[in-house]
Amino acid sequence: MVHYANHVRPNPDGTKIGGHQASSTSLVTILTALYFHFLRPGDRVSIKPHASPAFHAVQYLLGRLPREYLTTLRAYGGLQAYPSRTKDPDDVDFSTGSVGLGAVAPAFAALAHRYAKMHFGRVTSRRFIALVGDAELDEGNVWEAILDEAMEGLDNLIWIVDLNRQSLDRVVPGIRAARLKRLFAENGWQVLEAKYGRRLQALFGQPGGDALRQRIDDMSNEEYQALIRLPGHELRARLCDDPAGKGDQIAGVIAGVSDDALPSVLSNLGGHDLEELFDGLAHADASAGRPTVIFAYTIKGWGLPIAGHPLNHSMLLTAEQIEALRVAHGIAPGTEWDAFSPGTPEADLCAEAAARLYPPEEPEGVACDPALVPADLDVAVPERTSTQDAFGRLLVRLADTPIGERIVTSSPDVSVSTNLAGWINKTGVFTPIEHPDYETESYRLLRWKRGPSGRHIELGISEMNLFMLLGMMGLSAELCGQPLIPIGTVYDPFVCRGLDALIYSVYSGAKFIFAGTPSGITLSPEGGAHQSIITPSIGAELPKLRAYEPCYAQEVEWLLLEAIRECCDRAHGQATYLRLSTRPVDQAPFSAVLQRLGKEELRRQVLMGGYRLRDWRFGDQTIIARRANGQPYHVLIAGAGAIVPEALAAADLLEREGVAVTVLNLVSPKRVFERWRAGRDHNPLGWLILPEERRAPIITVQDGASHSLAWLGSVYGAPVTALGVDDFGQSGARADLYRHFGIDPLSIAEAAFRALDE
Repeated sequence: MVHYANHVRPNPDGTKIGGHQASSTSLVTILTALYFHFLRPGDRVSIKPHASPAFHAVQYLLGRLPREYLTTLRAYGGLQAYPSRTKDPDDVDFSTGSVGLGAVAPAFAALAHRYAKMHFGRVTSRRFIALVGDAELDEGNVWEAILDEAMEGLDNLIWIVDLNRQSLDRVVPGIRAARLKRLFAENGWQVLEAKYGRRLQALFGQPGGDALRQRIDDMSNEEYQALIRLPGHELRARLCDDPAGKGDQIAGVIAGVSDDALPSVLSNLGGHDLEELFDGLAHADASAGRPTVIFAYTIKGWGLPIAGHPLNHSMLLTAEQIEALRVAHGIAPGTEWDAFSPGTPEADLCAEAAARLYPPEEPEGVACDPALVPADLDVAVPERTSTQDAFGRLLVRLADTPIGERIVTSSPDVSVSTNLAGWINKTGVFTPIEHPDYETESYRLLRWKRGPSGRHIELGISEMNLFMLLGMMGLSAELCGQPLIPIGTVYDPFVCRGLDALIYSVYSGAKFIFAGTPSGITLSPEGGAHQSIITPSIGAELPKLRAYEPCYAQEVEWLLLEAIRECCDRAHGQATYLRLSTRPVDQAPFSAVLQRLGKEELRRQVLMGGYRLRDWRFGDQTIIARRANGQPYHVLIAGAGAIVPEALAAADLLEREGVAVTVLNLVSPKRVFERWRAGRDHNPLGWLILPEERRAPIITVQDGASHSLAWLGSVYGAPVTALGVDDFGQSGARADLYRHFGIDPLSIAEAAFRALDE
């Protein structure tokens, strides 16, 4: 498959195709052991990203991938470079590609399985297996996951580490394996290894075999990789040149092995020995109360002429080498793509494995009925409140609704400060076993009632873990047969710390909700390290993600309920990002619009992305300055989130000077942008910008990078002045910081006057 993509398929521009032949062959025995022996219905597998061609080959042999796809590796509309849940034609359980994430995804999916099974009784999933390259364990997110206590006791979780001792550019030092095993063991994992195959083990059992084993154990990875590539006679001499002085014993042990066979005997590692793998998998399956990791020693490029070469990661076999490989395997010319002939033992084994893994009547999952989502929650709204406070109040009310049993919340140790306390007090914290409450204070802000019925999962301080958990909970319908509605909270500036896992989760098609709060420089006393700048851009630019920055409490209610409906829509729904604030805001301006437009129309416009919060046509302005042609001096101010009150205050200043001002509340700049780009009509933003306003100057203001709203003038060709936060903040009063960055009312008004003058 890789050879065809690189050397046979037409490639007009000569761009490198790639495909990782060496990484695929290092895992091929493990894939064989899994799919043709170990796996059962309900098992979910994460494939090492660089072994995707081998995975697709297995799917073809099992009858799960049509033959025509074999020639489409890395082609448009064909097999993806790395396994993809949403883009590959065969059944992929976990998308992989960004190394390390494919390892931890099954771990959090196993946690989702445990949660769903304890809350709803029946799940369609069984075990969760991750095939991990040893170099992937360099990624810090792996250890963030392993260290979290939420991972404890997941005895249906198995990691198989493809220990080929090579990464992209180097041979990995040998001391790592022992350290890694120790780290797993210290974190409560069962640690197994498939180090040597049965042929080597038989030699170890002979007189002098201990010396041979010690010689191999003691040599560096670099030496081992070099030895297995030598001709047999050279290898024999080098192997017997033992620093421990036991060369004679080693020579005696290998005397019966021919020179031709010696390289393959030395490379007879456990990761390429089916019986050794069968034993390891059986031990893993018998693990009680803890996850298992199997270190399977392999050869990168096993069975190929590039086996063990230190730079074989991206090497490709030549046409001559491919031809020699065909001859060596007894494959007739022109039959390279054939499956096994019917009636042969191999074909029977493939059919038997397919029937076992994919029974004709697989258990169906449960659907999440959007009708269970209430139209309104009718939560009382104070005259002044913040969007974060509204979010917390709404969650408490949701706990008592029919959809509430499907909601599970999580947070990386910031539950109280992101207003999850009310929800947790009402629903409790999820743990597999009931925990006693040792606190005796009669009044406590947060009661951590912990047990199997809890609906909140508290994580340690790791945003990567949060987004991976939300992603796997957000795929629970597909992976476990039980839909969940995951809602997470995170300090908005630290969305960036979990960005890799966030991108992974939305790329995988997960449906979930997260609130980034507090956000921007509204969190003024906390200083620049806690003030988000670029998160509005992340929300706007990340595909498959609804992004909203509400200002008013009622907006939060409508958006949250719509986000829950998105989670229920497994075919077309998307994840949702709510950028919230702790800044109390006067709710009266929203009430005025509500009275003017009516509830249903205003709700519709909020969900479309924005509305005219202040419309100069309906104001009590008596003096409007007009140009020589009789047209009013008119300006649009477009704002989002907690900065909208500044836009309204600036409008007051402008109107005193006779300027006609429209204030647009862009609840979701992304939704507005998408509507414009969809190009359904000549007036895409007609409900926001009137025909007579199209060339009026626009002042955009955002508690974030100014460029994120600068596109608005392109819709109708209007001049734009973009205001925002384009440098790191500092500690101080909110008003001082707003003035410093030029997003206070006076600065907004001055920008409008300059735009009108120009």
